[in-house]
Amino acid sequence: MTVAEAVLVLWDIDRTLLYVGDTDRQVYRETFHQVVGRFPEKLPQRGTGVTMPLAIRTLLLDNGVLERDIPRLLPRMVELLPQLLAAHIAEMKLSGAVLPGAAESLAAVHQTPVLVPTVVTGNLKPNAEIKLRAFSLDSYLDLDIGGFASDDPHRPALVGIAQKRALEKHSLGFARSNTVIVGDSLEDVRTGLEGGALVIGVASGKTSGPELRQAGADLVLPDLRNPEDLLAAIAALTR
Repeated sequence: MTVAEAVLVLWDIDRTLLYVGDTDRQVYRETFHQVVGRFPEKLPQRGTGVTMPLAIRTLLLDNGVLERDIPRLLPRMVELLPQLLAAHIAEMKLSGAVLPGAAESLAAVHQTPVLVPTVVTGNLKPNAEIKLRAFSLDSYLDLDIGGFASDDPHRPALVGIAQKRALEKHSLGFARSNTVIVGDSLEDVRTGLEGGALVIGVASGKTSGPELRQAGADLVLPDLRNPEDLLAAIAALTR
């Protein structure tokens, strides 16, 4: 594989590859209770793609925690979140699911020699690993070179982090022209536009295909049911 051929494929996780039901929201609720000492009345919005540290910050503020207390409480919640998620794996597998075509599309990308698959996600790295392993999707991805919310709460910055890690591991340079995000949310589109990646929107989440196009996605697929369509989209964008 040469620099001219290689393409870095950055997968989003939630509502692109898999769905965990209410598990994330339950874990936010339990984490807030353990750290703050009471249950929250308002939980983070579903399916926004925002990074977990920013979601936790909003969770704290929306439930009456003072701004001055955020620097003390937020790191404790970030540390606790993966521990509580790990305690809900059985429940997550029962209420969640791999989205249609996701495993097949992951396998197709993984098996294409010029494609380098990893993730750029709003999840903390431990949370991402827990979810992907729970649904047996982790073997299709190089998680050592991904970008995670635990690296930087500003999601567009994660593109550069993943590109740098891929360069260090593979000695291949990646820029917007040969980096593709595959994701379902407006935040995935913003991450690509601001972070330096082309974007394939997948209308498998809460955002419609027209909304993804209007936000700036380079190409939009209705879902991942046809891996050949995904491979063709990646090739068309990076040709």
